[in-house]
Amino acid sequence: MADGAVVEVIRCHLASAAEEMRAALVRTAFNPVIYEVHDFGISIYDRSLRLVAESTGLSRFLGANDYSIRRGVEYVGELSPGDVVLLNYPYWNAAHSYDATMFAPVYVAEELVAYLCIRAHWMDLGAKDPGYVLDSTDMHQEGLIFPGTRIYAGGEPVHDVHELIRFNSRMPDLVLGDLHAQIAALRTGERRVAELFAVYSPSVVDVAVDRFVAAAEASAAEAVAGLPQGSWTAEDWLDDDGVSAEPIRMRATVTIADGTFTVDFAGSSDAVPGPVNLPLGATIATCRVAFKAITTPDEQTNAGHFAPLRVLAEPGTLFHAVYPAATFTQWTGTVALELIYKALAQGMPSLLPASSGGDVPGFMMVGVHPDTGRMFAVSNNDPVGWGGTPDHDGIGPANHLCQTQARNTPVEVLEARTGMFFERVEIRTDSGGAGRHRGGCGLRRDIRFVTDGEFLSVIKKTRSAPWALDGGHRPEPNRVVVFPGTDRERRVSTKRTPVRAGDRVTLLTAGGGGHGDPAGRDPAAVRHDVEEGYVSAEAAREAYGVIV
Repeated sequence: MADGAVVEVIRCHLASAAEEMRAALVRTAFNPVIYEVHDFGISIYDRSLRLVAESTGLSRFLGANDYSIRRGVEYVGELSPGDVVLLNYPYWNAAHSYDATMFAPVYVAEELVAYLCIRAHWMDLGAKDPGYVLDSTDMHQEGLIFPGTRIYAGGEPVHDVHELIRFNSRMPDLVLGDLHAQIAALRTGERRVAELFAVYSPSVVDVAVDRFVAAAEASAAEAVAGLPQGSWTAEDWLDDDGVSAEPIRMRATVTIADGTFTVDFAGSSDAVPGPVNLPLGATIATCRVAFKAITTPDEQTNAGHFAPLRVLAEPGTLFHAVYPAATFTQWTGTVALELIYKALAQGMPSLLPASSGGDVPGFMMVGVHPDTGRMFAVSNNDPVGWGGTPDHDGIGPANHLCQTQARNTPVEVLEARTGMFFERVEIRTDSGGAGRHRGGCGLRRDIRFVTDGEFLSVIKKTRSAPWALDGGHRPEPNRVVVFPGTDRERRVSTKRTPVRAGDRVTLLTAGGGGHGDPAGRDPAAVRHDVEEGYVSAEAAREAYGVIV
């Protein structure tokens, strides 16, 4: 029988199995974006493809796993023991083509009992440009596509597919190394899940899963019922699509009524030529992050937690890309997360902070390493300030809200693996919006290049400032300045910039928005901010009326 104790043992065993898969992936990956940044998502499903456990990683990947494994299993059909399938077709994969999703069945005594799924960012699959694609205009410029292809069959590698990957990558050692790291993590999960079924029969596990998924559904329903009821709309803008300089309109309406939480993207731009269009699965995953954060943030996630959520986006629009729309630059989802919060803040200002820095300021260098003679492509996502809340200041610099447990790449790794030298990395004074509770600060990073190559800046919110709440002040937006102090100096957002040894770049990430009238801030807190370097003496006087 699956009494309460057994249900909890089974739930915790599955959660522990997901964490062991995570450890195996991090310890064996070749690519810093996996083992340092944790740019991955790991999920476990029951045999009916209900999410039963997950591991920490990039939050938007976990929701995307749910969408992609269903599409993948539907496409592939019946799987045999030892099979592993690779899927990166963006409209099914709920991400761009370099986020490689791999899934596998778990069999016990010839009975299918579960599925495992891992997605992780690979560095090259033969797209038109190395590193990251910023200006593609259709899917076929974005790399080799696998719609759901067995890369292991019956426990043995499919040699021809592995060779196809090898010969279509500019960095095959890294890519194949990461492929095998994901295999190692899947095999770890298979062993741990099999151990569970050595103790409990499939029927007992099924009953336990039914119970903890139902409990999660009830918890989510109770949370939705306790939220303010109503409908609120917000708009925001992306800088551009990477092909033209035209800003792109985003619009979201959030409606909470009759036990449902609906996010409708009607009124947003149609699909655009450049690669900022989101596959529907990625849009759903973004909405799940927002929904989970305000309903059941302290509970380990399973399928039941998302039962009240509905996501609406018409095919062929910015938030529902269809073939052959370009989808490589997925920053739309980052900005859209805060768009959802912006709408919700109108109806529940006491529950939400002001905007964070509004984006993930990403950068990458691509080139040939002088020590190895091999191509490198190493990236980093810089931190921003978080928005002030009704109760306290925003933190910062910190990774954007959409990244949860993800990290930025250490300076030591960036300098050793690329041609970048970091002359300055420091908190930006006065970068957070003033308020009764101020926004957290952003970051300044000065880079000098010691080898030739290309510098890629990936950021989609530099023209419009993050929003504040309840009379707080808006911070300045993110900025990227290439070749500062020279006659070539200019501001860019998403751009591939050829660089030579001796060139420089400055990145200035935004702070968070302020919450509440700055005149209401405790003068002692202002003085402390000045002492710590978060606020200058001039800003203390002008924004807060405090002489320091």
